Amino acid sequence: MKATLNIWFLFFLIIWESGLAQSRKTINIPNIPGYQTLKCDFHMHSVFSDGTVWPTVRVQEAWQEGLDAISITDHIEYRPHSKDINADHNRSFEIAEPLAKELKVILVRGAEITRGMPPGHLNALFIRNANLLDRENVNDALREARDQGAFLIWNHPGWKVQQPDSTVWWAEHTNLHKNNMLHGIEVFNESFCPEALDWAIEKKLTIFSNSDEHGPSNYNDGHRPLTLVFSKSRTQGGIREALFSRRTVAYFGNTLVGEAAYLNPLFFASLEIDNEPLRLKNKERKLIFVKNNSDINYELELAQPGIGFYAPEKLSLKAHQITPIELTGNSEEVAQIKSLKIYYVAKNLKISNEKNLVVTFSFPNI
Repeated sequence: MKATLNIWFLFFLIIWESGLAQSRKTINIPNIPGYQTLKCDFHMHSVFSDGTVWPTVRVQEAWQEGLDAISITDHIEYRPHSKDINADHNRSFEIAEPLAKELKVILVRGAEITRGMPPGHLNALFIRNANLLDRENVNDALREARDQGAFLIWNHPGWKVQQPDSTVWWAEHTNLHKNNMLHGIEVFNESFCPEALDWAIEKKLTIFSNSDEHGPSNYNDGHRPLTLVFSKSRTQGGIREALFSRRTVAYFGNTLVGEAAYLNPLFFASLEIDNEPLRLKNKERKLIFVKNNSDINYELELAQPGIGFYAPEKLSLKAHQITPIELTGNSEEVAQIKSLKIYYVAKNLKISNEKNLVVTFSFPNI
């Protein structure tokens, strides 16, 4: 009996290790015209640096949480488990890669170059050999990453351990940026960093939101911080091209941060709206039903009054719900207007620290 139980335990362990013991969550974020919206996390750790989980666990978590792509970015210089785990810097990728291929999770080879400030911690994605990044001089390490074709991200620039008093862009970062050794920046890592968003806009850096997971992932009541990548294909090459082209949005909590060129189509791709003509007249009331098919609750405030009609001051388009929008005619001229336009500020869609996205609804009237 004991032997039989051991066999069954081993059987279930094998199933778990293959990533098939758990169901996969669906993240409902729509594609936008011309691109696939890939859900990605490019910053996490395993026991091969200062994480507490085996590399395959990172792949299992990503699959279960509905992610398309991840990178296990173990520290080059900081390996507190090295007495117990003696391996080179490529080993975590090599262990995780077979399961990633089986589960169709895109695994980007990466590593974290871990130095004091400046320049701080930088992730190198799409490298070929992490061992060659183990250099005494940080600039030599970053040049090697660049020469391997890496995409380089400044991690958590507002981290209080390294910048306790103020979040500063150093001369060293200017030098890295000029020499093609800094391409992106985390605007979210545990918390939102407004300075990072300012620098991303000013210096044309790609925007990232990453989990920086060290322990087991646990997002049962929500989602991990994600970088939404607008890619031409669901491939490593497609992701790499999108990152260098700066086609990303940071997604954390119920907030999206990025360029209007991507936030606006993402917002409208989330919605289903009845396009039947309203034929609104003075003092009449009409309802428009808007269905939000995404996981995002869109919070809207009226930017300016409608012409010829009243519209709600505030709207909350709840995820996976239908919301009625009530319009009331307030002039005789409204019956002659071909299209009724409403301008709303999307309170949880940020295009800068000072501005939120303004979305324009256009409802046919005649």
